Amino acid sequence: VQLQASGGGLVQAGGSLRLACAASGRTFSRSLMGWFRQAPGKEREFVAAITWSGISTYYGDPVKGRFNISRDNAKNTVYLQMNELKPEDTAVYYCAEDLNPSYSSSYYSEPYEYNYWGQGTLVTVSS
Repeated sequence: VQLQASGGGLVQAGGSLRLACAASGRTFSRSLMGWFRQAPGKEREFVAAITWSGISTYYGDPVKGRFNISRDNAKNTVYLQMNELKPEDTAVYYCAEDLNPSYSSSYYSEPYEYNYWGQGTLVTVSS
């Protein structure tokens, strides 16, 4: 099982990037998928999550209204469209997979909920 994140890079403030996370080794169609980020010297922060059906999506407060998470189960891929990027969005972005969601309060935002993690992709937003 591998999660491969891609799409990071350098962008100016106000710009957009689209991250992708591809799962290999098996299908992830029943998994909760999430994106987290970690900036230098800071703790890992929840960004967004999407249920297996794609019906429910969740976002961290700093990215609400700017980021959009989606998934294509046929391609075993989850996406994070990031718009109106700000310098404070600069971080390494990680995708993660939760095989058996607990559905406890705010479960989707807890790193310990997730079973597998990708290697991360760096997003740098210049001012």
